Amino acid sequence: MTDSTNQTAAQEENKLIAERRGKLQQLRSNCKANGHPNDFHREHLAGELKAAHGEKDKETLVEEGVRVSVAGRVMRRGGPFVGIQDSTGSIQFYMAKPKQKESEAWQLLDIGDIVGASGVLHKSGKGELYVDVDQIENLRILTKSLRPLPDKHHGLADQELKYRQRYVDLIINDDTRKTFMVRSKIIEAIRFFLSQRGFMEVETPMLQTIPGGATAKPFETHHNAMGIDMFLRIAPELYLKRLVVGGFDKVFEINRNFRNEGTSTRHNPEFTMIEFYQAYADYNDLMDITEAMLKFIAENVLQTTTIEYGDSRYDFGATFNRLTMVDSVIQFNPDMDPAVIRDAENNAEKLKEYAESVGVHFGPKEAGWGPGKILTEIFEATVEEKLDQPTFITEYPWEVSPLARRNDDNPFVTDRFEFFVGGRELANGFSELNDAEDQAARFRKQVEEKDAGDDEAMHYDDDYVRALEYGMPPTAGEGIGIDRLVMLFTNSHTIKDVILFPHMKPLAD
Repeated sequence: MTDSTNQTAAQEENKLIAERRGKLQQLRSNCKANGHPNDFHREHLAGELKAAHGEKDKETLVEEGVRVSVAGRVMRRGGPFVGIQDSTGSIQFYMAKPKQKESEAWQLLDIGDIVGASGVLHKSGKGELYVDVDQIENLRILTKSLRPLPDKHHGLADQELKYRQRYVDLIINDDTRKTFMVRSKIIEAIRFFLSQRGFMEVETPMLQTIPGGATAKPFETHHNAMGIDMFLRIAPELYLKRLVVGGFDKVFEINRNFRNEGTSTRHNPEFTMIEFYQAYADYNDLMDITEAMLKFIAENVLQTTTIEYGDSRYDFGATFNRLTMVDSVIQFNPDMDPAVIRDAENNAEKLKEYAESVGVHFGPKEAGWGPGKILTEIFEATVEEKLDQPTFITEYPWEVSPLARRNDDNPFVTDRFEFFVGGRELANGFSELNDAEDQAARFRKQVEEKDAGDDEAMHYDDDYVRALEYGMPPTAGEGIGIDRLVMLFTNSHTIKDVILFPHMKPLAD
């Protein structure tokens, strides 16, 4: 669109706004509430009226003479009919022509206004319910919309504007409203599923003196009263495990996390996760719980276990695949020697050659990578995006799993899994490391990596080590990215479509 076209559109919009402000002044001159009355009481919702009376014929409704009171935003006008929208759907009201001429509200009505209407419920010749506003005073403008809405059929043409002005997107876009209603139901289903299994919902600090529980760069802030630097949490994990030490055997938190990283279709600096921990359980138990939970959510929110995403279909009713990282690398890299991959711990140089051949970069920062980290890089470069159907990848190297318990039979790996669908990670879980001395050593290794330039490596958390020294029972814990789960269940292809107010760069003046 050219600058002159933009300027013309802006001028036209300003003209419409000026006209609407003039109508608001008229309302104010005749209204004790300064043009914004608050004494209209809505008694019925559009969705409820359709459910209760939608199947009745015209004659039955005339006989019953049901009086209703509705309110909502004006979305369309045509002749004597006006369509309004509330949180449950839409319904029309009707005002006969003689009354239209006498009604100030009708004369000043615009698309976008919020109105209240009372009258008798009827059905049109097309079979649509409507409210016959039989008295002039039964139509009220409750809030004057000063800005015109975008065209209902074209919506917000600018995708970025949808995110910046989500309130407008929600008004005019049925699919957007549905996405966020589904999101709410998914979170409700998670709470119900875990609560029914004896998990207790808790809250842990979002401001932390030591950011822990994940490898990520945190946001920093300063607490003036205490005179200390603090961090927005990158994960609640270490606090939740402190609660297990304290005797709460099953806990969960639906938490907001903050990571000072780049944005993408799958990453937002602020995001939502569910983390849950269970004492006297291992990572195999968590995989079973995850299968059951996702099936439960699909059945109860979408009423199907077949999830459609783009051109793909995923079966959440079937048993999910389970594959070790080593086996997955061998399966998807037939040119690599399986013996080298299986004995990765003793083949670091050969692994490095394989990694470089698939595009993994090695610079000064990567000089300290061990075979476990290199193997994981090969996996991420060659396997992740090919994991289409629901799949658990297990046995991650200890080197990339600083909080997970080592495997008893092969200490090079841990009792850990990540869960993938459509080539995207949705969950991460493991048998927790409850050996205080091993945890302290791994924290020290993380500090060495941070000193070497890795700004995502973990800090040493002395208090968490102290908590483990009091004794944490065998425990398993997991985190599931709610934003990514909602993306999958709503067929949304960018994380900004499932976050009500995604972070955006400020617009220039």
